[in-house]
Amino acid sequence: MTAFNVVRFHVKPGRDQEFLQAHANVKRDWPGMQHANLIKTGEHAYCIVGEWDDMEALAAGRPQMIATLDSFRDTLEDLGGGLGVTDPVSGPVVLELK
Repeated sequence: MTAFNVVRFHVKPGRDQEFLQAHANVKRDWPGMQHANLIKTGEHAYCIVGEWDDMEALAAGRPQMIATLDSFRDTLEDLGGGLGVTDPVSGPVVLELK
């Protein structure tokens, strides 16, 4: 069953281009990843949505996701509430709507 991961970020003022460039530089042929999209959700606020073949592929991709995060971690603000610099969630599709 297809799986998704979603990660929310808030970029430090003046660092948006650096954050976006770090994502543009990422190798895009991760095994099991079908699609990934970075969306702007507000001022200095972004969310990435990844679509994976299944939860196993998503889990196998975590080391690459962490390495990618490490390449731009210093551009991010702490989200507060004990979250740190990211707010990640993931899981399998339970109902395909379209």
